[in-house]
Amino acid sequence: MSARPILRQEPALSTPEGELVFLRISVEPKSLEELLEALAALSFPVNPQLYHRPARVVVEFPAYSERLEEVRKTLAHQGLDEQALEIIGVLGQLVGS
Repeated sequence: MSARPILRQEPALSTPEGELVFLRISVEPKSLEELLEALAALSFPVNPQLYHRPARVVVEFPAYSERLEEVRKTLAHQGLDEQALEIIGVLGQLVGS
């Protein structure tokens, strides 16, 4: 009889600021400057990775889950679509948006 693997229910990396997640935002190239300005306005440092796709630029960076609301509000304040924000767990699973 083989033992079943134990699935972790806890976040992979958690601190008082919440779970570490990766944030992914996809924008049209013409909106990239506005997005980078919005990220620079956040109260925590962001070192984004940029991936150029046909007609899109994908920007990814790590953040703690307690910072998600700040990111959403900053995107909205900059006039960017906050629905473009995807949240990905550090193990690669889509957490939600």
